[in-house]
Amino acid sequence: QVQLVESGGGLVQPGGSLRLSCVGSGFTFSDYTMRWYRQAAGKERELVAGISAGGRTNYADSMKGRFTISRDNAKNAVYLQMNSLKPEDTAVYYCKLRQFLVDFWGQGTQVTVSS
Repeated sequence: QVQLVESGGGLVQPGGSLRLSCVGSGFTFSDYTMRWYRQAAGKERELVAGISAGGRTNYADSMKGRFTISRDNAKNAVYLQMNSLKPEDTAVYYCKLRQFLVDFWGQGTQVTVSS
């Protein structure tokens, strides 16, 4: 069955960086677009970035220039490099696969940006 496992979250000071990872299994990873979402406390889940099977990327406007999504199909992994982090980036970050119109989510990884 499909599994997505995120890692790499933690506590970081404003202006710092983190790199999140998501490893997928149970599907042909290289065939699918992968996306990162985040959900802050009391807010709706929002799209952060996506990367297509061919490597085309897209970002939410507020993340452009600070976040970079990438993938390594040999490792069945998608990454989110986050730089210049702000307190408002504090959230649980999730990776998502959409397969045959069904969404699969990982368990999420907490990112806290605070001094």
